[in-house]
Amino acid sequence: MTQNRSAKITRQTKETKVEITLNLDGTGHYQNHSGIGFFDHMLDQLSRHSLIDLTTEVKGDLHIDAHHTVEDTGIAIGQAIAKALDDRRGITRYGSATIPMDETLSRAAIDISGRGYLVWRVEFTQPRLGEMDTELFREFFHALAMAAGITLHIENFYGVNNHHIIESCFKAVARALREAVTLDDRQAQSIPSTKGVL
Repeated sequence: MTQNRSAKITRQTKETKVEITLNLDGTGHYQNHSGIGFFDHMLDQLSRHSLIDLTTEVKGDLHIDAHHTVEDTGIAIGQAIAKALDDRRGITRYGSATIPMDETLSRAAIDISGRGYLVWRVEFTQPRLGEMDTELFREFFHALAMAAGITLHIENFYGVNNHHIIESCFKAVARALREAVTLDDRQAQSIPSTKGVL
């Protein structure tokens, strides 16, 4: 099966301008510039470990806070994933990964179902990492899941270092997403649902 599974999305509001270029069949090449250093680091992890090429250029109202920038980036990445997947024909659909990072262990599970949903079981012991509020990680994944039309479960089992906790979550999502978007030669022309549509 050969198809172009890439997308470009521009999302502009009075609060942000987000430009996304994404290729599901890439090599994990990334260039992410949101104006939030720690967030860029996490987007780099998402790209590298999913093998999804991702370029992100964001201009947001960071003089207020990072909320609009992070949420709108999640929406735009989700829209790009949905666009690149098209009718979702031939995909594996499901993916999961459990990722250790030193003292931390986290898991992500994905169903590319057409139904946006997030289950988030991750807690932090500090309010910020770098210049980013830790509560915004949930907002990012919620926005991504809803815009992409995927069911996404993220859980941290244990950990001490907050950096390790969230990085292991991003890496787990990346690996689960990599599995879920992979084309399955056994059902190359089929929609992976008894409904016939996702």
